[in-house]
Amino acid sequence: MRIPSDRPPQGGLRAAIHEIVYGVDTPAGRAFDVLLLLAILLSVAVVMLESVPAINERHGAALRIAEWAFTLLFTVEYAVRLWTVAHVRVYALSFFGIVDLIAILPAYLSVLAPGTQSLLVIRALRLLRVFRVLKLVRHMREAYGLLAALQAARPRIVVFLGGVLTAAVVFGAVMYLVEGDEAGFTSIPTSIYWAVVTMTTVGYGDIAPRTPLGQFLALALMILGYAVIAVPTGIVSAELTRAGRPARSARVCPSCAQKKHDPDADFCKSCGAEL
Repeated sequence: MRIPSDRPPQGGLRAAIHEIVYGVDTPAGRAFDVLLLLAILLSVAVVMLESVPAINERHGAALRIAEWAFTLLFTVEYAVRLWTVAHVRVYALSFFGIVDLIAILPAYLSVLAPGTQSLLVIRALRLLRVFRVLKLVRHMREAYGLLAALQAARPRIVVFLGGVLTAAVVFGAVMYLVEGDEAGFTSIPTSIYWAVVTMTTVGYGDIAPRTPLGQFLALALMILGYAVIAVPTGIVSAELTRAGRPARSARVCPSCAQKKHDPDADFCKSCGAEL
């Protein structure tokens, strides 16, 4: 039996605080979540502004103070969440529990490894709590449907990606032989990089073929690139369509031997006999 990660304790102060921290049906719980979302937005904005040299030069000290203030606030909030649940380990290992933890770790890691505080933008993942605030959790089943479609399409996507990788290696090796160092194809890995960039139609232009044969191969790879985009989309779309169809039962009509009836069917869709 699966234990809810935010299961409340029984009675007392912990239960009352749990109602505020996890509840969205009470004014206090809704206000807490709204204020939390605003704090997350502001903390992400502070991290982003700190990365701008001109702003960091003028307001760097204030931004770092604000950054640590938000970190301490989220640390206290995380501790309160652990304290107010009945099963601490279950919540700590849940999706939101892990997100809450990694949202504060980079700040403390920056003490040992300066620069890692930029990873604090991970806090943006905590904005997923807006689904709880706006009572949109019921729509998450659509996301589960998409995930199921991706899992069903995984074998075909793996085979397709294997083919794409093979094509990139082959084209890269051929371009290395055709173009050589003068055109920027200094090694096979560099040529494979060019092949991937060309196949995905990114077109950075840092490396380009100069010979007619190399340009012809590049043209072929560009055309192949459109299939790289279209094929995975078609595979996933087919799985989504298949998932949206009603399941068919394996029952066989005893009168006409018709198969594939709807699961809730009581009579044969062909001859009308009772199943």
